[in-house]
Amino acid sequence: MWYGVSNIAARFLSYVLTPLVTYLLKSPTGQMEYGDFSVLYAAIPFLNVIYTYGIETAYFRFSSSGTDRKKLFQTTFTSLLISTLLFSGILIYFRVPISNFLGINNHAEYITWCVWVIALDTISAVPFARLRQEERPRKYAFTKVIGILVNIVLTLFFIYYSPMYVANHPDTAYAQWYHQYNNTGFLILANLAQNIFTFLLLWKEWGSYRFKFDMLIWKTAIAYSAPMIIVGLGGMVNETIDRIMLRKLLPVSADAAKIAVGVYSANYKLAIFITLFIQAFKMSAEPFFFNQSVDKNAPKTYARVMKWFVITLCIAFLFSALYLDVWKFFEPKTYRWGLGVVPILLCANICLGIYYNLSVWYKIKDKMAMGMYITLVGALITLLLNYIFIPVYGMYACAWATLAAYGTMMVLSYFMGQSNFPVPYPVKKLLSYMLVMLLLFFTERLVWFFTDLLIIRIAAATVLMFLFLKLVLAMEKSELEKIPLINKFVR
Repeated sequence: MWYGVSNIAARFLSYVLTPLVTYLLKSPTGQMEYGDFSVLYAAIPFLNVIYTYGIETAYFRFSSSGTDRKKLFQTTFTSLLISTLLFSGILIYFRVPISNFLGINNHAEYITWCVWVIALDTISAVPFARLRQEERPRKYAFTKVIGILVNIVLTLFFIYYSPMYVANHPDTAYAQWYHQYNNTGFLILANLAQNIFTFLLLWKEWGSYRFKFDMLIWKTAIAYSAPMIIVGLGGMVNETIDRIMLRKLLPVSADAAKIAVGVYSANYKLAIFITLFIQAFKMSAEPFFFNQSVDKNAPKTYARVMKWFVITLCIAFLFSALYLDVWKFFEPKTYRWGLGVVPILLCANICLGIYYNLSVWYKIKDKMAMGMYITLVGALITLLLNYIFIPVYGMYACAWATLAAYGTMMVLSYFMGQSNFPVPYPVKKLLSYMLVMLLLFFTERLVWFFTDLLIIRIAAATVLMFLFLKLVLAMEKSELEKIPLINKFVR
């Protein structure tokens, strides 16, 4: 609970940037700059996968299996340090053609800044993994939160305060420097400052590092993590390639395509609550699953985790979708024409969260190649559907392609997992919860269709949310009564 809440708090602060930035960049020019930023940050996750090549997952796997943790840390950190320097040198050398391909013309330096963002992310990966493995959520959360606060403060400084200062002091050196760049660059610089600050806060975790390398440990770790590169790249195709394809395939002018990407990216982030729970779960579940795998009752534990995870996701979906009339005020009117993609993306993220839970089987059984195949199927669906339908349906094609990809991966992982590592998941109960969730959502849409009054819509949403919570209480009362803090309210 401590770990999950701390991660949710850290992630929530990062999402605070979305309404701040969209309101500050609500003009057409601002929307185009946010579109450029979104395209860059759609490309960065692909490079993050290549830079880290799954080594932090290998760190979890072997740190809980008797491997000397000190040697494991020194070896994995050395590996990341060398590869990061190599990859960064290549990308910086080709920064001009890369910036031209992404449409960030005349600002090749933005590519260099992004490379430094990725590099610092990468060499922080193993120190962060060390904190997670040692179950130190407070230090982990503190470091993440402070870094995000630095990002927020600098974003406000560059985008809100600096234009006023520069207008009043046009002859200062800062004004001359400021006019060389646009808001896309300032958003990247704020992120770069966050990563520098975060890395420095982790000095106790990497300060003991010495340049040592155990070839046997490295070979074992790489053999385990190599398929994670394909898994990670496929995952990034599913998660972010739609922004790049939307920019390239939408049959409109370049400026209109940039605006569409900015609008889609902003509304994508309105799926915040489900994303928060999924990220918190993913960060805490991986070491938990590995530690529990030696227990003979592990399958029952995994099934119970799945049940409560799905219930949580259903509540998060309803909290997001039923109150969409409230959350829309988190972005300016110029971005709200993309609100229709939000419920679709919420459903897609439910499928993704369930898939993360199901994927425990191939990690525990050391069958990472199976995870690679599942992810490749999802990536193929994403690429194919986006390529065919973006020219016709625009951002809605991106949303439905995401749902189709994650839904397929979820189903494949379930059936393949049951044949390799059977877990007694309560499938009928889980499907019932999700069906009720959708019925309540469509009921609220019916109310939405008949009235424009915000107070009536919110009242209807509250009643429907209460009905779902009442259902959970009725179905899970016996188990809720055994949970400390919660039991007194249930009784």
